[in-house]
Amino acid sequence: MPSLEILQLGNPLLWEISRPVEDFSSPLVESLTRDLADTLAAFRRESGFGRGIAAPQIGSLQRIIFIRMQPTGFCGPLINPEILWASADMIELWDDCFSLPDLMIRVKRNRAIRVAYSDERGVRQTIEAQDDLSELLQHEIDHLDGILATERAISDRALSTRAEWEKRMKKVSA
Repeated sequence: MPSLEILQLGNPLLWEISRPVEDFSSPLVESLTRDLADTLAAFRRESGFGRGIAAPQIGSLQRIIFIRMQPTGFCGPLINPEILWASADMIELWDDCFSLPDLMIRVKRNRAIRVAYSDERGVRQTIEAQDDLSELLQHEIDHLDGILATERAISDRALSTRAEWEKRMKKVSA
């Protein structure tokens, strides 16, 4: 399947709050889930990275995200996800986003969370996530709430282009 265009910073849809999915048997849900999976797969082929995508990033204001997380093996759609619990323990990391190409943002996220969601059949599920998966789920759920990573920056100087970030990270690891 062809991938869809990923909306970029400045597109007003990215700041909109998504609507809950009510009809899980709707062809829209199946189509949107497939579009998210295909768009994520295409992005991964082109860039070599990418773990998740939210429906607003492809222009649909539905509460659906699609995750393909290695090495946890977690893969699939999360429909109407909501964070039920978040640890007080925080992690600080450089975040990036398909909708903010070439921009890295230093953010703080909860180290662990519990998320309730529905699968594509409408069956309610929960997932306990830590570290990378926790951070990713928080990032994607933020998209559903119209929140971009830039709004989570730890300071107004916690931004870097990817090229500059890569130069500095190579110096740190050398």
